[in-house]
Amino acid sequence: MQAYDLFLERISNNQREIVECLDNLFLTFPEIGRKIRFKIPFYDYKSWVCYLNPKKKDAIELCFIYGKQLSNIQGLLEDHGRKQVSGITIYNAQDLNLDFIAEIFSEALILNDEMKSLK
Repeated sequence: MQAYDLFLERISNNQREIVECLDNLFLTFPEIGRKIRFKIPFYDYKSWVCYLNPKKKDAIELCFIYGKQLSNIQGLLEDHGRKQVSGITIYNAQDLNLDFIAEIFSEALILNDEMKSLK
């Protein structure tokens, strides 16, 4: 069994529904890869872009690696005191605004490209 499938088995049905919606969205973008790291799914484009972190209260946090540098014009990202990462806590798949998440993800890909070119 693949690592991603094992991850899905370890989380609740509600969390699984959220993860599958986000996974389907992210993998529609060209050149995006998914890999399990630290037992959770990370999405890559030249380097790490974001990850899906199961949380208490049956939620998933969508965390962007360079989230503090994103515009957050949608007002969804929270840093919870972290220096670099910002995320969106999602409690059920019906709460997902896939248009807003796609906008944030697209901006994160552009930022990721810029960060790679600076190194």
